[in-house]
Amino acid sequence: MDAARRREMFAPAVVTVAGLVTIATAWGFELIGGFIPCALCLQERVPYYIGIPLAFAALLAALAGAKPTVVRMLLVIAGLIFAYGAFLGIYHAGAEWGWWLGPADCGGNAGGVANVDDLLSQLDTIRVVSCTEASWRLFGLSFAGWNAVASIFLVAVAMWGAFRPLADEPAATAGSRA
Repeated sequence: MDAARRREMFAPAVVTVAGLVTIATAWGFELIGGFIPCALCLQERVPYYIGIPLAFAALLAALAGAKPTVVRMLLVIAGLIFAYGAFLGIYHAGAEWGWWLGPADCGGNAGGVANVDDLLSQLDTIRVVSCTEASWRLFGLSFAGWNAVASIFLVAVAMWGAFRPLADEPAATAGSRA
């Protein structure tokens, strides 16, 4: 594999792996940590469900030797999708901090129940998470805040990969002629 192809694969690989690690971490907190995502948390996952396959498609295109334009267009689209994810994360974190109102319909996200006894037993064990209350923080950032940070990182890498000079294009230097 030549150096140009490896360079073309770098950004899609980073976006794919970092995106997978981020969404797997969210699932881990839900499955292992017992955190129940609110409706807005679930909505914040959608960009990962769309952006990761696009980044992976860009990686496969680079592996297959597709034109850089194909790889880069997929990265631009993935970057725009993750930018929407960053917006959702910032909106959610701002609602948690009380900077603005959160969605009116955002509350706990419990599964369906078959009878009253099931409902009563769930009430004892369920942890309802509101969109406006952070259930966990690390270094002052909630899940939503960390999602915004991760999404901004994914946007930056995708756009860097999409708009950096091609291998055979010399980068503009201060001393070059115009």
